[in-house]
Amino acid sequence: MKLTKFGALAATAAVVLSACGAAGSTPPSDPLGVVTIPAGEKIHIVDWGVLSGADASLGEDALYGVQIAVDDKGGKLLGFDINLTTEDGLCTVDGGAAAAQKMASDNTIVGLIGSSCSDETVGGIAALTNAGLTTISPSNTRPALTAPDRDATFAGYARTAHSDAFQGKAVAEFVYNELKLTKAATIHDGSAYAEALQQVFADEFTALGGTIVIQEAVSKGQTDMKPVLTKVAAAKPEVIYDPVFVAEGGFLWAQHKEVPGLEDVVMIGSDGMFTPDFVKAAGPAAEGGYLSSPNFSAFQAGYAGFVTKYEAKVGKKPISAFHAHAYDAANILFAAIEKVAVKGGDGTLYIPKGALRDAIFATKDFQGITGILSCSASGDCGAPLIAMYQISARETGGEWPPEAPVWPK
Repeated sequence: MKLTKFGALAATAAVVLSACGAAGSTPPSDPLGVVTIPAGEKIHIVDWGVLSGADASLGEDALYGVQIAVDDKGGKLLGFDINLTTEDGLCTVDGGAAAAQKMASDNTIVGLIGSSCSDETVGGIAALTNAGLTTISPSNTRPALTAPDRDATFAGYARTAHSDAFQGKAVAEFVYNELKLTKAATIHDGSAYAEALQQVFADEFTALGGTIVIQEAVSKGQTDMKPVLTKVAAAKPEVIYDPVFVAEGGFLWAQHKEVPGLEDVVMIGSDGMFTPDFVKAAGPAAEGGYLSSPNFSAFQAGYAGFVTKYEAKVGKKPISAFHAHAYDAANILFAAIEKVAVKGGDGTLYIPKGALRDAIFATKDFQGITGILSCSASGDCGAPLIAMYQISARETGGEWPPEAPVWPK
């Protein structure tokens, strides 16, 4: 079933929107339900994603971005305090499903920021959509999540992160045009994110004239990478692209120099490993390798002020790649809430879920710190700005993040 732009929902939401902001005694109606917040209660927002385990820095970095967005609103929307809670999706399909079931059963929740990992969304989006909830992910990058022909279960999903259709293409162009390498191997971990991203890279690299000499996979939780690396070495690649996550990426990079034939191979990862936790896990073998990430140097002028707030709140510089995307996602959600909420004569606040979903998807020319953002009909709201960063002795020595991209220059 293809996703259409809400049909009768849009018409009903239009009726609700005509009353938004007006006082009255009759609560609004909405086909997806209405969240009722009595005077003196709080507007409940949830940030969900990976908050424990090896990949926790990915979710924590985004959470800090959401917290700063709440701080910038003075902790309030429409005179109501914001209650920001969290759910840990564990960066797995099952973890995302469990978190989503819990959130779907909570009728106090207005909107969501998340998930962190594409697998979490794959596991949980059906439950969230069916509950009338809408989530905006700051870091899911799997292309299929916002494909124009995506399944209707994704009607409650949007993202401010880029699609890996852009990231995989950027990495391929960097390897082929900048590094002048023509033979590549890929390794993924079976996750929705990594498997899709390495395939985009492979397709784009081949189209440029390069050769994919082998495509291999490791398992989540695997620690001995020498068997797969030995198999890869036999194919004689010049570069290995392994867009996996922190733990598996750390073992792959730490062990690759111990495999004959891979001593001089170029190692490249992506934003799932863009964290000091990965560099620590990989150790000295990380030096000289590359990571793709959002291009922080191309963000809007407001990003510098955001980083100052981040350092003041967290006590260190941003720890991963998607803090700014989370900040933008939260502010898109806040703006949509302010647009559709209806306050009753007794001070009760009503937030119609369908109207809120429509308002999020109607976002156009939003002044975000990652760019000027507009949402497509299938939920792509991000500005796809990708750069390559090289890990130097500065980063392996404990400094983070890399100071500037090496490409584009």
